[in-house]
Amino acid sequence: MIDTLQIKITESSNPRLAETEFKDIPFGKIFTDHMFMADFEDGEWKNLQILPYGPIPMSPAISALHYGQAIFEGMKAYRLPNGEVSVFRADKNFERFNISADRIAMPTIPEEIFMQAISALINIDKGWVPTQENYSLYLRPVMFATDSALGVKASDTYKFVLLATPTGPYYTKALKVKIETKYTRANEGGVGYAKTAGNYARSLYPFAEAQKEGFDQLIWTDSATHTLIEESGAANVMFVLDGKLITAAVSETILNGVTRDTIIALAKDRGITVEERKVTIAEIVEGAKNGKLTEAFAVGTAATVTQIGEIGYQGELYKLSDASTRTISTGIAKELNDIRNGLTEDRFGWNWIV
Repeated sequence: MIDTLQIKITESSNPRLAETEFKDIPFGKIFTDHMFMADFEDGEWKNLQILPYGPIPMSPAISALHYGQAIFEGMKAYRLPNGEVSVFRADKNFERFNISADRIAMPTIPEEIFMQAISALINIDKGWVPTQENYSLYLRPVMFATDSALGVKASDTYKFVLLATPTGPYYTKALKVKIETKYTRANEGGVGYAKTAGNYARSLYPFAEAQKEGFDQLIWTDSATHTLIEESGAANVMFVLDGKLITAAVSETILNGVTRDTIIALAKDRGITVEERKVTIAEIVEGAKNGKLTEAFAVGTAATVTQIGEIGYQGELYKLSDASTRTISTGIAKELNDIRNGLTEDRFGWNWIV
């Protein structure tokens, strides 16, 4: 991509890279030395800049705090064997970011700004991209409303910020999940398909309640009947049932996950039958009972492919096969990781070298 934007760069006077310990680094708690920021004012994006990571001064009356206009994305950058850095499928995250913006009545962001923000931030903080196996640099674009006045309406001004945080695996063990049949993550006509902050806020209480029962995460069901499986926590969920890979079809209530799309493409390329359709609790529970449900796993940017070891439903706990026997999900996960890390041919053209 040709750099055509004027991005002001102010380098940090107190870099922290040399003193940062990358081993077992927690997800989302250690940030790189810099961040990208831009403002939407008078109908256009302006004030494009790279500046030292730190607090952002703001009014306590900004619209985002009172009326919830806030969206975000998540993607990862990887260190390739030749030392270069690539970002995985950033074009898909860009598309979804603007889908979310449109749904929440926010301005879309030009591709040139989105992509060059990523390039500029990685180039100044390239040393923060980990070299350890299963580690990456997680990128978090976020946009929020900044009008400093009360009143329920779409804001006229917004701020776009890009943060970066080195991270290892999000989950380190198979999950024990509960099928949730009281609370809902999303509903028809709502914003379930958008990555808006409110979606995650409404999930926190039921998640905390499930943790009290000893579960690691939830499997969300449809709001109308609580009989259809939708997502798992903050990720899409997939199953191998009777040798077929099945997952809920994308809809108004289900996020069109980038990792989800990637897994499906890799599965089809391997000749695996994939079904994107309504998935019932009944068939999953029956499959767990009769042994036809051989694999269950969550897929997402942070989770990548995380195995589900136990599923709780209506007071019963169903244990699934050991992860070592899960040839479909583990095989696809390995191929995905090899592509992202430059260890095998990127025949789909998913890696963007920055």
